[in-house]
Amino acid sequence: MQDEPDIRPGQSIELLKALHILTRDGRLNQDSRRKLKQVYHLYQFIEPLLQQIKQDQGNISLVDCGAGKSYLGFILYDLFFKSLAPGSQVVGIEPRKDLVNNSRELALQLGFDAMSFLNLRVDQAMVSTATPILPNGVDIVTALHACDTATDDAIRFALSAKARFIVLVPCCQAEVAAVLRKNKTSTDSGKPLAAIWRHPLHTREFGSHVTNVLRCLQLESHGYQVTVTELVGWEHSMKNELIIASRNKDVPRRRAAEKLDALLNELGLSSLHTRFFTHLDRSSHPTGSAPAV
Repeated sequence: MQDEPDIRPGQSIELLKALHILTRDGRLNQDSRRKLKQVYHLYQFIEPLLQQIKQDQGNISLVDCGAGKSYLGFILYDLFFKSLAPGSQVVGIEPRKDLVNNSRELALQLGFDAMSFLNLRVDQAMVSTATPILPNGVDIVTALHACDTATDDAIRFALSAKARFIVLVPCCQAEVAAVLRKNKTSTDSGKPLAAIWRHPLHTREFGSHVTNVLRCLQLESHGYQVTVTELVGWEHSMKNELIIASRNKDVPRRRAAEKLDALLNELGLSSLHTRFFTHLDRSSHPTGSAPAV
């Protein structure tokens, strides 16, 4: 096959066809090459985390939040999980029933027995982390292009599950920009910093950037070491930021919480305080007491 060098050894050709990464005759077109490059590049970041969990404890439980068509979950299962002993699992959480049904059918067709799919919103699944739905706990949480506040739901899910690793590729952040836009009149009058988001385009772009900064501080305030990098080149995707968080008991939680609190106040985003301080324990909260949720 002419395009075969782009496919990893041992990878399921039927899976790639089902995901429309390969054409029916097993070839790659320009769009599918772009998709495959993004997924493989993300896998390069996730695979060492999976290896670390495997080495430490054997079984691995991965939850993909806002899974959509489960591109990421299927690729991870095909490249890594299908060679593991029984006990590991990949769980996709997705609120759209048709996508969940399609994913279930594909997993059954391919014999991916340790894949399962929950027809839930991520915030609903949070309640289920202590139930038989996810009996083995959660080691790693992923969210690939989960739109707007769905990424924040994934973060809260991961925090409630005490996930060891969190891998996020945020998308379409609008909530912070909306608050900045709403508060423009009051903030413009007294803060020179507000000139950064005075124009509508800057409001959107700055809001997107600030959202991810706040998310990183939130994760650090819960004891995660955070790395931020590019996923792929800008020619492939504008939604390009990759956030990887690893739980680390040596991370100074209180300092991050203080920075988070100060930044929310400085930018006129105090109305979002509860969102970004959800699940924070009292000892780490800058006021000494975690807010009610």
